[in-house]
Amino acid sequence: MNPDETVPKSKIILIAEDDPDDRLLARDALEESGQGAELRFVENGEDLLDFLLQRGKYDANTPRPGLVLLDLNMPLKDGREALREIKSNASLRRIPMVVLTTSRADTDVDLIYELGANSFITKPVRYEALVELMRVIAQYWLNIVELPAGLANTIRD
Repeated sequence: MNPDETVPKSKIILIAEDDPDDRLLARDALEESGQGAELRFVENGEDLLDFLLQRGKYDANTPRPGLVLLDLNMPLKDGREALREIKSNASLRRIPMVVLTTSRADTDVDLIYELGANSFITKPVRYEALVELMRVIAQYWLNIVELPAGLANTIRD
């Protein structure tokens, strides 16, 4: 290999979403978008924190995601609570957090940015719009922006 060549790294998007239909739609939309990111899912805020902190059923081999897509309304610990804890934790706060929710409430938008989210996006209604959204999100967060070195993940075979 030429020393000027770089090995492309696979990126992980972690989606915190309790609705199985929304998880399936997100998976299909990302695959259809052709961005090549790997998706991982958690179903609530507690599992999200366990995944990120590599505790509980997630061990030290659990990869750090390059991006988290966060639903607000989940059981056990909602997205607002999880976001507050993530952004107050020095080892997690630099992980990009994009809230992807059905909410359009100004109070949610204000609170989410106050808590440190990087973006607030309302879920599109049409599937085609979701495919385009997933393409744009993956392209921007995993290919265009420069993220801290500790966030890049190489997926092991």
